[in-house]
Parts: sequence; C-alpha cells; structure tokens
Amino acid sequence: MTAAKQSGTPLIEFDNVYKIYVMGDTEVHALDGISMKIYKGEFVAIVGQSGSGKSTCMNIIGCLDVPTSGKYYLRGIDVGTMQDDEQAEIRNKELGFIFQQYNLIPKINVRQNVELPLMYAGLSEKEQTRRALESLDRVGLRSKAENMPQQLSGGQQQRVSIARALAGDPSIILADEPTGALDSKTGRDVLEFLKRLHTEGNTIVLITHDNTIAAQAERVIRIQDGRVTYDGEPDIGKFATVAHAGDKEVGVGDA
Repeated sequence: MTAAKQSGTPLIEFDNVYKIYVMGDTEVHALDGISMKIYKGEFVAIVGQSGSGKSTCMNIIGCLDVPTSGKYYLRGIDVGTMQDDEQAEIRNKELGFIFQQYNLIPKINVRQNVELPLMYAGLSEKEQTRRALESLDRVGLRSKAENMPQQLSGGQQQRVSIARALAGDPSIILADEPTGALDSKTGRDVLEFLKRLHTEGNTIVLITHDNTIAAQAERVIRIQDGRVTYDGEPDIGKFATVAHAGDKEVGVGDA
C-alpha cells in the first residue's frame, strides 16, 4: 500500500465495530470490536474461515447490515446516521457487488441484467443501454449482450456480474467469494480481471476464505473470531493461521 493511497480521508473506516446476535440466552459476537481503514484505490482482501466474521464485515460495508455498536464511515460520513432510503442510494451509487453465484436473472438477457442497477438509479433507457454495452465491452462480452444468461459459461456469467457491478461507476467493488463457483482456471482469469480493474484505479474489496486467493491482493486483513488478527502485506507465511481442531463456526450472518 503506497503512502499516496493512505493519505486523506479513508474511503471505508470501521471504528470499534461490534455486531452481536442474540440466540436464545446466548450473545454471539460476529464482530468483536473491529477497527480498520481502507483507502481509495486499494485492493484489499478480507480473509477468514466460515464463522470468522468476514461476511458480516462485507454486509456492513455494503450497507446491507448495521453495527450493533461502533461506527462505520463511508467517505467520512457515519452510515449509521442515514435513513434506509439513503443507505439504498449508497448501495446503488457507491457500491458494485460481485457475488459467488452471479445473481443474474435468467428471464432477461445479458444487457438487461447489466442495466438493472442503472434502471433503479433512474437513468434514461438510452443511457442505461449505453452504459451497459460499454461495461460489457470492458469484460469482453459485448457480443453476448442479447444472449440469455444460461447460454453462457460460468466464467462468462461471472464476467457479466462484474460488468453489472461496473456499470454504475461505483466507488467500491465488493467481491464476495467471486471465484467460489468456478473451476481453478476460470477463477484465475476472474482474479486477473479484478487485478486489472485495480490497476485502472478501482477500489476492490475481496471477501474470501482462501489464503492463496487473498494473497493476490495488495493488502490482507485477516478476521478470526470477529477480530482483526492481521493487517498487512499479502505474505501467506505471515497472515495465514491454522484452524484449531474443534473450532466452532458462528453460523450467523456469515457464510
């Protein structure tokens, strides 16, 4: 991480964030006092095993959930002070989501899938189409614009989901296990594409359970038992930890 990227106001900041779920008489601390900063232009992997809290982090970053206590700042603004409609606008304009299962709608074509967030943003049909085709061009799939999702390979469907994430020109691309449903070669291709997006100036936050995938980022934040146990360069020998036999998964808000 360069000094230039560390300067100014963080794009994402967690300040002593807790997320507590009540299960009967038990409190489950999915996040247990996490503080971290992510700056514009970084490629950061948040890594941890199932139940570690990484997916809870993702949900809060993506304005899909809110902390029980502590603060989440986006561009220096406390997201917790926003109304639901303001958070929805943040999700639509500031965040581009890439999911493990693509989340494409099978009954509409590729171009229409990419246009969806633009439609919700209130853009004209002409502008939706222009941006969708431009975004598909970036992922090399403009020629498939009128195809149905089921006519594409898994790797192509994931690239469509990347195009959809890029179409709104978001501040943050939030990728949740983006290679999890792909074979190893196609997964490597998707990672290479994410790295290319990063070199073009995009801010990438990658959520993964896989240390070798996390090592492709320029910075790694390891989450274990709801706490940050490592924040630094992607050196597997430094950030990887061995799961203890008999460790139990939290199983709430995390996958």
